[in-house]
Amino acid sequence: MKWLTAFFCTAALALGALMPELAWAQDGLFPAVTVTTGADGNTEYSVTMQILLLMTALSFLPAMLIMLTSFTRIIVVLSILRQAIGLQQTPSNQVLIGISLFMTFFIMNPVFEKIYDNAVQPYMNETITLQQAYDAAQKPLKTFMLSQTRNTDLNSFIEISGYQNITTPEETPMTVVIPSFITSELKTAFQIGFMLFIPFLVIDLVVASILMAMGMMMLSPMIVSLPFKIMLFVLVDGWTLVMGTLAGSFGN
Repeated sequence: MKWLTAFFCTAALALGALMPELAWAQDGLFPAVTVTTGADGNTEYSVTMQILLLMTALSFLPAMLIMLTSFTRIIVVLSILRQAIGLQQTPSNQVLIGISLFMTFFIMNPVFEKIYDNAVQPYMNETITLQQAYDAAQKPLKTFMLSQTRNTDLNSFIEISGYQNITTPEETPMTVVIPSFITSELKTAFQIGFMLFIPFLVIDLVVASILMAMGMMMLSPMIVSLPFKIMLFVLVDGWTLVMGTLAGSFGN
């Protein structure tokens, strides 16, 4: 599948471009692992080095999936929703992660398609270099991340990083965009979670007040309110509303 290939190759391309030139490779200690600079200034890696980068990138895939995509917002909102309903282990963590994973692929599919068409496919056809593939792969991902990042968060991390010559968000390096994006995602997820929590909190308050008025103080309000919260969530087709809201929160 295009998006899966694009995601795996993006991880390898990103790691390859971010990795500095190794001194032991340039000194010829390992002839099979070499890094050369072409006449046009582009960096070329040997096949062995590219395979090494790809295998190393596989260990970073979970972190990249969480930090560079919509996964964080989705999993946080679903976890808050489960807590609001009052179900501690239902749906299970595996189910929530599975839902978040496939929702992430659904939302990120246009980005992965652009990465595949502009970076992965030309690189596999040997029409562009590794560095050029990285630059092409970074653009759609960076555009998506910046579209979901608040200016206040971005400016804060730019100030912390000490960059003085950044005039537009597009000039911001990925080392600054990534933490800004994560912070914005967490803030947005908590805002959505707060709105989801309110109706279930109202049900808890109503049930607790009724039990207190009836003198049934020894009966836990959570036990009585849980069926009503589940019934309310099912009647309003809650899962469809939540999934639609999460997908719509990322825009087009």
